[in-house]
Amino acid sequence: MALIEDVFKGNLAAGLAIGVGALIFGPTVIQTMGSILRPTAKTLIKGSMVFYRETLSEIGEMATDLVAEARAELDQEASSNRQAPAKMEAAQEHHATA
Repeated sequence: MALIEDVFKGNLAAGLAIGVGALIFGPTVIQTMGSILRPTAKTLIKGSMVFYRETLSEIGEMATDLVAEARAELDQEASSNRQAPAKMEAAQEHHATA
């Protein structure tokens, strides 16, 4: 940063030359940088999209598995709750007749 300040402070001609050079070569440099950075940016965006899609599918698969497990546990609990009163009634009838 000090180098740039020294160039503009010390010599007006050098400062003007740099300004004119930037004005003349600026569009060419920007265009060249754009042609270099555009494919890189596009590749980065495509990679991010693929990563997002794969991550989303993995999350969806995990969520589906969790829902299936929870549903199975609820069904198991419900069937065991239905069987428990029936077993108690059978035991009570057995004691009543004995």
